[in-house]
Amino acid sequence: MSALSALKGTVMLAGAGKMGGALLEGWLKAGLPAAQVAVRDPSPPKEIADLLQTNKISLNENRAGEVAALIIAVKPQVAPDVVPQLSPFAGANTVVISVMAGRTIAFLESAFPSSPVVRTIPNTPAAIGRGITVATPNQRADSAARALTDALLRSTGPVEWVEDEALMDAATAVSGSGPAYVFLLAEALAHAGEKAGLPKALAAKLARETVSGAGELLYRSDLEASKLRENVTSPNGTTAAALKILMGENGFDKLLEEAVAAATKRGKELAG
Repeated sequence: MSALSALKGTVMLAGAGKMGGALLEGWLKAGLPAAQVAVRDPSPPKEIADLLQTNKISLNENRAGEVAALIIAVKPQVAPDVVPQLSPFAGANTVVISVMAGRTIAFLESAFPSSPVVRTIPNTPAAIGRGITVATPNQRADSAARALTDALLRSTGPVEWVEDEALMDAATAVSGSGPAYVFLLAEALAHAGEKAGLPKALAAKLARETVSGAGELLYRSDLEASKLRENVTSPNGTTAAALKILMGENGFDKLLEEAVAAATKRGKELAG
């Protein structure tokens, strides 16, 4: 029996977009009974609306029973309007779990002063069970609250806990936003292949399969990324010629350092 199948009370999901939907699908696959799930979203995407209907999951009902966990997956920009509306559903025994970028524990505690609060940042590979989440708790979040949070989030991939909330903006910039950087790599590689003379469709396929295959190799291997890179690179070969450009003074390292710094800065700005 999984931890979620034995859960007492309701799991309420506020926000059923890409991330909320990925979490919901993960919970159902992990054995959380659909009867114990409630969703609040004024306009869920069609695929999520169909999932809710198929599983007879409560949508936008004001009576949810005892809420064991309230997961807030709305956009951080609308949080000041939405979060206060959720406070009636959370009591002293409700674990409030935020997956909003930038919104601090202090922001959440202002709406849920008596609840254990956990601020988290997952990423979109959660949709295929390959996400990773970073989580940080407030002082009210005891071992039971952490265990429940862990069970809910591990349905979509591993969870890393940090005690210092100041690390969350950097974690968001690396893992929360990181999938977009990888997708951009696939885009750019395909475009470069086309510029080098490959047919567009072939360049796109080669780039897509190369990026996803290299990611899977990295996932399965015990070797460091740097070692895997070295294993592909013959002295004075074609890969070495390319890496001389990518690893130059204004190359990939420098660009990613600037990109992560910009994302970290934006996360702090979202906190207000």
